[in-house]
Amino acid sequence: MKFSGYRTITWDLIQITNIILRYNRFKNEFSAGFRGCIMAKKTVEKILKGVATGDVKVVSEEIKGTLSRTIGLATLVILSLSSMLGSGLFILPAFAQEVAGDGMWFAFALAASVVLTGAFSKSELASAMPESGGVYIYMERTYGSLMGTISGLGLFASFMLKSAFALIGFAAYLEVVTAALDVEVNPITMALVLLTFIVIINITGVKKIKKVQTPIVGTAVLFLLVLCIMALLSGDADLSKPVTNVDYFSPEMGTAAALVFVAYSGAIKVGAIGGEVMDPEKNIPRGMFASLLVATILYAGVAFVMVSVLPTGWHMEDPTHAIENPIYVFADEVAGSTVGVIAALLAIITMASMALAGVLSASRFLFAMARDNLLPSKLEDLNPTYETPHWPIIITGVMMATAILTIDVHAIAELASGFNIMVFVAINASVVVMRHAGPHHSWNPPYKSPLYPLPQIYGAGTGIILLWLIGMNALIGAAGAIGLGVFVWLAYGRRHVLEEARVTPFAAFKARFRNPTPEATERFYTAFRAADVGRKNHLTLSEFRSALVQGLGLDLTPMEVRTYFHNADENGHGVVDIDEFLTIMQSDEEE
Repeated sequence: MKFSGYRTITWDLIQITNIILRYNRFKNEFSAGFRGCIMAKKTVEKILKGVATGDVKVVSEEIKGTLSRTIGLATLVILSLSSMLGSGLFILPAFAQEVAGDGMWFAFALAASVVLTGAFSKSELASAMPESGGVYIYMERTYGSLMGTISGLGLFASFMLKSAFALIGFAAYLEVVTAALDVEVNPITMALVLLTFIVIINITGVKKIKKVQTPIVGTAVLFLLVLCIMALLSGDADLSKPVTNVDYFSPEMGTAAALVFVAYSGAIKVGAIGGEVMDPEKNIPRGMFASLLVATILYAGVAFVMVSVLPTGWHMEDPTHAIENPIYVFADEVAGSTVGVIAALLAIITMASMALAGVLSASRFLFAMARDNLLPSKLEDLNPTYETPHWPIIITGVMMATAILTIDVHAIAELASGFNIMVFVAINASVVVMRHAGPHHSWNPPYKSPLYPLPQIYGAGTGIILLWLIGMNALIGAAGAIGLGVFVWLAYGRRHVLEEARVTPFAAFKARFRNPTPEATERFYTAFRAADVGRKNHLTLSEFRSALVQGLGLDLTPMEVRTYFHNADENGHGVVDIDEFLTIMQSDEEE
């Protein structure tokens, strides 16, 4: 049905309002607390008032204000740092010292130089594909679905292992606290109990998980800075110790750099929220580089001071095993046992916070891959009560528990770093491929990596060397990730990705709903509301399938339903709003 005159304006405004309502639901999930919700509510009320009165000026002004980007450079740096700092400071220094000796602080700087090239390349990819939130999607766009599957599973493994690594650190510091309190517990058992709670918390959908991480990590970093200042003012620090008799470019230094590489895994995560960043072409690269600079100074600086003040051999628990609680040893040496126990308590909170956010991040890779038909649809279906991807979360928790119980902590660090290095090598290679893809694939992103191709050559070449130096565990892990990715793609992804291209177009599906009779409209609403198990006015994938196939009796294959669901779920949250969906379906808006 076509409208004219005033009715055309009103109808267009209604469509605009639908867009704004969708945006505000997305925005509210990321807004900071109650004030943001109230402001969004007032914005919607003004828009609706403008629609009712036909005041186009009011609506356009509110749209302009509502769609403005809100995250500035400083916030971007804080978000990046909160996902980066943690295990790199609380666990890895002792492992790096074991390999590189007193010059282990330089291993952090060397690893950062490789990460810097990845930041250049990720900035270029993110500016060209701002709608894509995951690195594995860049790989898929560059090399195809096979590489997308391999990189997606590799990223999942990296985040999962990093979270398991954090829980092992939790157990090591818990042992210090329980010894001080004269309480006997099994630290690994307590870590597994904490993991169980973390999985439950992620499934029940406690909001603002990552919001909690920022102040915790900030407090931990401030505490370490105070310890460093106390160490430097104590008069016991030998500042020549970390720089003398150090072979900066030995194979051992390269091995140590590869080992601590996992500490920088959050450096390029800021690209995932590019849609909310003000002036993203400038601020996303600046945010990556600024956070990387701050993290490198903190990592290398704290490591430098630790070496200068701690006695020889401080990092070894026994002749064959490095300690897993170096910050306790550092605090105990600088300020005494009481401060050491406080440091251990702070480490426990920090490691628990990192594991909590890590399970969230790792599980979302499986969820996103399922949405792209690279994994079974069960992994993208949300829990109807909590609206969280419960199966990916459970799988992540089970694999973390397996890693904690069966893999040595040193090997976990190697595996996690190895997967990260693989991703950075692939990111650098992607920019080279995209720039030379030929005339049929134009490539003109708003941001281009400077000094191309030197950073990409350095990053990819150095990454391959680090993979070789890190040892057999990382190589086995890399080969395992590639083998698993190929197997999953051959067994599932290839068939379903190709099948998606043959399904009925979304436009044809919309035609089934367009301009319905009042009786048909009522039937649509009855079917969709009957499928809404959670009674939240939106449907998960399984509920959506039930509404179409069982409620409406449509003859659709599972892949067709899945494709239509993805088209309707424009923001990728894993749910489809009932009223919004039916309004869009029944409109005469052209595709």
